[in-house]
Amino acid sequence: MAHSFAGADHLPHNRAGRPAADPAGLPRQRRGTTPQGHGRYPDFDVLAEAEHWDEVTRAVVLKRVHEVPPIRFFTDEEVRCLRPFLDLLLAQDHEPRIPVLEMVDKKMHEGKLDGYRHAGMPEDPVTWRLVAAGLDEAARRLGANDFATAPDGTQYDIVDAFSRGDLAGGVWERIAPSTAWSVVTRAALAEFYSHPWAWNEIGFGGPAYPRGYMRLAPGPRGREPFEAEEAFGLDPVTDVSRRGLR
Repeated sequence: MAHSFAGADHLPHNRAGRPAADPAGLPRQRRGTTPQGHGRYPDFDVLAEAEHWDEVTRAVVLKRVHEVPPIRFFTDEEVRCLRPFLDLLLAQDHEPRIPVLEMVDKKMHEGKLDGYRHAGMPEDPVTWRLVAAGLDEAARRLGANDFATAPDGTQYDIVDAFSRGDLAGGVWERIAPSTAWSVVTRAALAEFYSHPWAWNEIGFGGPAYPRGYMRLAPGPRGREPFEAEEAFGLDPVTDVSRRGLR
């Protein structure tokens, strides 16, 4: 049995400014790659199924792994801020990391956006630039030179306030922090979970075309032969909910 997460030290609001908990309680990945090298499906590698995908799909997915986009949209100053912000947001505390910043940068540079934006908000590329500036401003108000050099606890406090829409002044008079949070987290999570390393982490079997799925029953008996088998005894989400922690 792996670590049960019976304690609450892994939860953001219970770390008291300490760095995010090392996911060493999860099994170390033995096949394929996952963010930080740990996961609930240690013997699963979705890329082993690549031969079953059509040629176009295979090329698209493999490109995400083998070709990290160059930074072309964000400035050096914005990269300096947004890289630790995204690492904190996505709990990517050490290598291997999914290159989310580079993937978001590519989307902003190419202008291939989602086709809509919130009322009263600028286009997403502008929002990202303003968020970077606003995070640096918030860090300076707390005595740091910028967000990147702020102590871990200060970074956590800023991101926590951002998530609750509680940042104010400066940039945050121009954009609503709660809506800006929605914009950046939507993009970051979309890029993170488009990457095969994230699929390994969550046990996602990858594209179903052209092979398709045979078993439609819920639960373990509905698992396809090529899908991952979980190797972790306790679901932390269920456990946290049961004990009323958050």
